[in-house]
Amino acid sequence: MDGCWFYILRCADGSYYVGTSRSQDLETRISQHNQGIFGGYTAKRRPVVLVYSAHFASIIDAIAYERQVKGWSRAKKEALIRGDLDALPGLSKSYRSGRNPASTPDNN
Repeated sequence: MDGCWFYILRCADGSYYVGTSRSQDLETRISQHNQGIFGGYTAKRRPVVLVYSAHFASIIDAIAYERQVKGWSRAKKEALIRGDLDALPGLSKSYRSGRNPASTPDNN
């Protein structure tokens, strides 16, 4: 399978790590995180567990999605992990802050 992976790991401290990989073998990539090969965030929060993954045809698309999801709240990431896609709009920061016209109260 060509392309690349977007993935979310749950770390030992309960935090989430969001990443991408050009590797076709996602299991090896997760193993590398658990061995501390990459250093950085996951190296200090092992073991890690894969909780979500999605395959992309293009690394550019995967990286764009990674950047988007990194900006999400914990609750929104957990909805994605659960597969609760209907909950995602209501968990967005713009929706909660009232910038979404559907969520503004009536001024009658």
